[in-house]
Amino acid sequence: MRPMYKRILLKLSGESLMGDQEFGIDARILKSFAEEVAEVYQTGIQIGVVLGGGNIFRGSQAATQGIDKVSGDYMGMLATVINSIAFQNALEERGVPTRLQTAIQMHQIAEPYIRRRAIRHLEKNRVVLFGAGTGNPYFTTDTAAVLRAIEIEADVVIKGTRVDGVYDSDPEKNPNAKRYDKITYQEVLAKELKVMDATAIALCNDNKLPILVFNMNEKGNLSKLMNNQSVATIVS
Repeated sequence: MRPMYKRILLKLSGESLMGDQEFGIDARILKSFAEEVAEVYQTGIQIGVVLGGGNIFRGSQAATQGIDKVSGDYMGMLATVINSIAFQNALEERGVPTRLQTAIQMHQIAEPYIRRRAIRHLEKNRVVLFGAGTGNPYFTTDTAAVLRAIEIEADVVIKGTRVDGVYDSDPEKNPNAKRYDKITYQEVLAKELKVMDATAIALCNDNKLPILVFNMNEKGNLSKLMNNQSVATIVS
């Protein structure tokens, strides 16, 4: 079966890498996610990846720890780079060629983010990881993911979570939560559903970029998604 998409941007939260741990990276989860991406890579789909950093440090924690907001956000950006290096390593162990680009320059470990170079890597069938968010405080990694997706002309943003789509309330707390198969950007904002932050949703809306929200922990789901099997909520 021919995949639906030519180029995708996969967004994974830092928390998703923790597994059952309270912080850090669960090697088992890292391996599982890398295997999922490697499987999709083999089909010829071009893949960009943005990882959050919440398993190591969240900018929003800063105020409670007496750290100013801007410094806290930069610390969070560095946490995303740690996750990106770990994921890059896990992918390359599975024979997937990668490049890591960061919005904050750190030449010893990554290329600086250059849009044309990123697209060239994708065309040469390398998975490109985008670290350090947008490089600016006050912007989340969700916004960074959408921004990079628009810049590399991805067909879709795919958000991997712990649940199988978007619900009207937290399905992990409310067993009667209603799942949406499809929902509009406007409904997400009006109902204040925690799909992505408002800036990211507005960017998707302005650029007609669909978001697919699915359960990344379910083995084989990413491949099913690429073959148009309904395992996600579509936000469009």
